[in-house]
Amino acid sequence: MPVEKRNPIPVGEAIERVVSQNIYMDEATVPLDASLNHILAEDIIATYEIPRFNKSPYDGFAIRSKDTTNASGAHRLTFNVIDHIGAGAVSDKKVGAFEAVRIMTGAAMPEGADAVVMLEQTVEQGQSFTLRKAFKPNENVSLKGEETQIGDVILQKGQQINPGAIAVLATYGYAQVPVFKKPSVAVIATGSELLDVSDDLEPGKIRNSNGPMITALASKLDLQVKRYQIQQDDLESSIQVVTEAMQQHDIVITTGGVSVGDFDYLPQIYEALNAEVLFNKIAMRPGSVTTVAVAEGKYLFGLSGNPSACFTGFELYVKPAVQHMMHANALYPQVVQATLMEDFTKANPFTRFIRATVTFNGKEMTAVPSGFNKSGAVVAIAHSNAMIMLPGGTRGYKKGYTVNVILTESQAYEMECFI
Repeated sequence: MPVEKRNPIPVGEAIERVVSQNIYMDEATVPLDASLNHILAEDIIATYEIPRFNKSPYDGFAIRSKDTTNASGAHRLTFNVIDHIGAGAVSDKKVGAFEAVRIMTGAAMPEGADAVVMLEQTVEQGQSFTLRKAFKPNENVSLKGEETQIGDVILQKGQQINPGAIAVLATYGYAQVPVFKKPSVAVIATGSELLDVSDDLEPGKIRNSNGPMITALASKLDLQVKRYQIQQDDLESSIQVVTEAMQQHDIVITTGGVSVGDFDYLPQIYEALNAEVLFNKIAMRPGSVTTVAVAEGKYLFGLSGNPSACFTGFELYVKPAVQHMMHANALYPQVVQATLMEDFTKANPFTRFIRATVTFNGKEMTAVPSGFNKSGAVVAIAHSNAMIMLPGGTRGYKKGYTVNVILTESQAYEMECFI
């Protein structure tokens, strides 16, 4: 079998080739309670103002601001309480001179009142209270429409639905939410050296860790995942399994069998499927032999069999593809800057991605490489929450340098609370 020629392309170009494909998911409607992390399929337009009426943002007393003009510490003013209203209730009283209505947070302002005195600003005396400061019109009042006007675009098509968006959708009565469907994923771990997780170890064999890892990464994105097994390590069986996976899923991820070698069937599988190979080598470490192809409106990802390289390939290429397929506005990984806390002296002919632990001490973000950092590393992945990006063409980095970091986990920090 001839060795396939591989010409490396830059990481950025590889990502752009992935997300420029005309491969998209259809629209669907899901219940509000099931819409979290979906991508909105249409703009959400305000059909009424928020707030819907002038209301109090505090527990206190609604008054007329003009009655407080002469208030001071030496000249406390007395107001008589004529009514008491809670949230959801409306007073039928009109507030007159030196009168007040006891009001709760969220309640509508009574007629005549244009300011709210917070409880801690008063001294209560039975059915009255005194205050010692002057108030301006609309002080401590949430005005009708100050946040949203009728016709405003309050959520955008392509926006990911987070808990805040859930609140907005509920506010405007969206019991059913228009979204884009999420792609389903097939995971195929290849290699004659692989054993199942429940198998006993044998000489020259290793347990399949990439399959469960990729399944978990896809599950974190709330994607439906199914794992496939190639029963016989030959070309015909491989083509059959990949074809079956393509028929059932929107994305097919293979791990292993990607490196240049005599038993790499991937190029022939892609040829048999009439797939267009977008690239088969990237100027990066680890994962330079990551391959991506498209066929019949499906993505085919050939990730490295090395666990760290496999993980990196998923973060850099599969995640943006998933976002692209769902018409998301945000496609790319979140990148922050951090201070490198250890020397990393290895030269970088290609862009290097280093598993790292990122922490925040209340003042700055810091990053420390997570232990053993070769492409075949497994344990270090479990102890990292980020990847340090080091550009190619450098001779290494020293402690104290500012580096770019891709955040791969959202988690609590193992440190004293900085707030």
